Formats: sequence, C-alpha cells, structure tokens
Amino acid sequence: MTPLNFTPKSNTFLFASVSIVLVFTLIYSHFRMNSLSLKVSDLNANILTLSTALSSTTEVLQASIKDTNNSLFNALSIEQKKVGAITEQLGGVQNQYGTLSGTLTNLQKLAQTDPELLKKYSKAYFLNENYVPARLSEIPLTYQYSESKQMLIHSDILPHLIDMLKNASSSKINLYVSSAYRSFAEQKALKGNYSLTYGAGTANSFSADQGYSEHQLGTTLDMITSGLGGNIDGFESTPAFEWMQRNAYKYGFVLSYPKNNGYYVYEPWHWRFVGVKLATDIRNQDKTFYDLDQRKIDEYLVNIFD
Repeated sequence: MTPLNFTPKSNTFLFASVSIVLVFTLIYSHFRMNSLSLKVSDLNANILTLSTALSSTTEVLQASIKDTNNSLFNALSIEQKKVGAITEQLGGVQNQYGTLSGTLTNLQKLAQTDPELLKKYSKAYFLNENYVPARLSEIPLTYQYSESKQMLIHSDILPHLIDMLKNASSSKINLYVSSAYRSFAEQKALKGNYSLTYGAGTANSFSADQGYSEHQLGTTLDMITSGLGGNIDGFESTPAFEWMQRNAYKYGFVLSYPKNNGYYVYEPWHWRFVGVKLATDIRNQDKTFYDLDQRKIDEYLVNIFD
C-alpha cells in the first residue's frame, strides 16, 4: 500500500478550506444568535403586551364586578325595602283584620245576649208581663234549700252558680238557694201577699212591684244557709254571708241592695249575677251596681258570661 504524502501546497489548501468553513460557521452562528435574540425580544415584547392587556382586562373586570355587586346590592336593598313595606302593610291589614274580627265577634255575642240582663230595674226600668228569659235551667236539688218547688235560673249562669256553691262547700260553708227566677205573675202574687201582711207602705220598702223585680230576669238569687230555720233575715250574721262578701264577685255575683242604697232596705241575701268582669270592677272601685251609670254598665254586656 502506498503511503499518503501531503505536500505543502496541499496543506495550505486544506487549512484554507477549514478556515472558510469555520468562518461561515461563525457567521451562521452569529446570524442565528441574532435571529434568536430578536425572537426572544419579540416574545418578551408580546409577553409584556399580553401582561399589560391582561392587567387592564383584570382591572376592567374587577371594576365591572364591583359595579355589578353594587347594582345587585342596591337592587336587593330596594327589594328588601319593598318587602319590608309590603310586610308592614300586611301587618297593618292583619291588625285591622284582627280588630275587625274582634268587633264582629263582639257584635255576634251582643246580638245573642239579652240586653235586659244588665238593666237597672228596681224602681227604674220596667219588665213587661210577657218577658221570660230565653233559656232557663233548673237548679239541682243539692243546692236548693227547699225541695218543694222548682227553682230556675238563666242557663248561662247555672255553671257559675254551681262553681260558687261547690267552692263554698269545700270551705265548709253551707250555701243554698232560697229563691230564684220569678215570673211577672209570681212577683205580683208575692207582692200582694206582702201588702196584705205588712201593709202597702212597708211592703214597698222591701219588695218590688211586678215588672220591677230583678228575679224576673232569671239572674238573681236569694241565698240562705243552714241553722236559720228557713228565715233569710238572719243571713247577715252567718259565716255564709261573710264568705259571699269575700268571694261572690269571683263568680260574677254582686249584692244588689247593700246598706244605705236608694231603692230598698238592706238585703244581704239578695245577689244578682252581672258577670265576673263587672263584679270584679265594682268590688275594686268600692261601688255598687246601682251607683254606676247605665251607659257604663252596658259596656260589660258583651262579657257577661265570660
């Protein structure tokens, strides 16, 4: 095999060739670096532009969100105020409805309640001979002093009477009914007998004429207790009377003719039902039924059986 021989001339050519290649490589590399640098600069510029645009967009969005929130808050506030106003109006309507409903209920009660029940009859008002309470019930024999005659009372008052007599009994007080409802004719006959026995003048001091007796209302009772032999005149000095003075108002009963009244002699046995509310107010004000103005008394009619 023949060995390669490089001559000086060939060496020079080779060196020149390599140098040219290196120069071109450097030129190309420099060009590429400049190109890449420009692209990086462009990319940075684009990133900066995008960042600026994004920042601006974010600010716009934040402002828009804030405006939207404010709008929603204002709208909600307005709606809440509307709801509040509507609620207030409804509350007013409900109050008006409740008041109206209560008024209608009272009117219904008044329409079903006999207006005569709270009138001041003794020598002041007159009940005609045809007047009879709408509903009368018999008083149980347990609470009647005499079993020889039927005793009647207004049906709505009977529960109050029974409660009173039961509670008196539980306190070891013996209370009985001596007289209750009397018709116009019964009062006329009774007054006639009294007039014959005591004289008309004396009879007028303690007994009402027919049509002027509270007993005709079916709301009034003469009370008695054991140990008097059936004589109601001795009722004042008994524990039963003391108990009635302390407790009768709780059941709606008042003493019609206390001492120094302007109608009849003092009658400690004569008790009239006027309703718990009126009886309580009379006691608290230290008044009597006949002390009150009739217009004031009429205000209690709606509550008479409560």
